[in-house]
Amino acid sequence: MEHRVGYKIYYEDTDSLGVVYYANYLKYLERGRTEYVGARGRPIQLWNQDGYYFVVYELQMKFKRSAGLGDEIEVVSRFQRTSAYRGRFTQRIECRGEVLVEADVDIVCIDPQQRLREFPAL
Repeated sequence: MEHRVGYKIYYEDTDSLGVVYYANYLKYLERGRTEYVGARGRPIQLWNQDGYYFVVYELQMKFKRSAGLGDEIEVVSRFQRTSAYRGRFTQRIECRGEVLVEADVDIVCIDPQQRLREFPAL
């Protein structure tokens, strides 16, 4: 299932050229993953309270175009479990239907002692 969430680009998001600073795309992707989990009926903080923590294991990103000041972007996220302990978010950031960034984000589930823990059903 695909999940979409939108954000407006503010001055604080941009660099001296008026385009989104590249590291800020990581924040948008993180927000998209958090919203994806919450849209499944259980906010991330409740998973954390029950001892499930989802952390980035590996990340690959491809930058195609930049968003600029005032643009409205959408973070599009899909999730697939790849093992009992790992899952992959396939994400993209779009602006007016054009893909700006593509990312594959592998996450693992850990417990409060930072040991691997089996993924719950997301």
